Order: sequence, then structure tokens, then C-alpha cells
Amino acid sequence: MSAPKTLFQRIADREIPAKLIHEDEFCVAFHDIAPQAPVHVLIVPRKAVPRLAEASAEDRELLGHLLLVAGRLAASLNLAKGFRLTINNGPDGGESVPHLHVHLLGGRALGWPPG
Repeated sequence: MSAPKTLFQRIADREIPAKLIHEDEFCVAFHDIAPQAPVHVLIVPRKAVPRLAEASAEDRELLGHLLLVAGRLAASLNLAKGFRLTINNGPDGGESVPHLHVHLLGGRALGWPPG
């Protein structure tokens, strides 16, 4: 018996509606329902990788693709003044869905340190 699908797998499979702003064979992207900045987009791989620490060498191309998509989305969302990419890993890292995803945040000055 396979593990139940994560929320993000269900969104990528279009079982749960989301306003997708990007979709390709490797990932989907959509606005976060609880934004932490004026622009807060989640870039989610279709492949179910639980977290970055569990990615393997075979995921190298996928990981690079997620970052390239983030850069293109930042440009299309007028984030020329700057943006932040975040990947949460594990409970202490702020992970709330056990499915690797990249947060694209922008639209205002972002403070440091972040947490």
C-alpha cells in the first residue's frame, strides 16, 4: 500500500483546486494561501520528495529546475528590487507539509535574520 498523497501532490494532480501561475512537466507554482509577504509563491515539484535532506543525486536536475523557475517567476512578478527563496526542512525548519517546495517571497524589503 502506498503512502497517502500530500496536499501538494493533490494540488499538482489537480485533485485540489489552486490558482496555478506556472505548470510544466516537473513542477507547479501557485500563490500561498497564508502569504508572509505581498508576493508569496510556492514552487512544488511533481515528484514526491519529502524534504531537501531526502533528495538524492538523481534529483539534481529537478532541484536546479525549481530554482530556474523561481527566477523566471520573480521576473514575471516584477520583483526586480529583490526576492528571497526559502526551503524549509523538518519541523524546526518550519516545514508544515512533508513535500519539498520552494517559497518565493517578495514585494517588500525582507528583514534579516528571517526567523
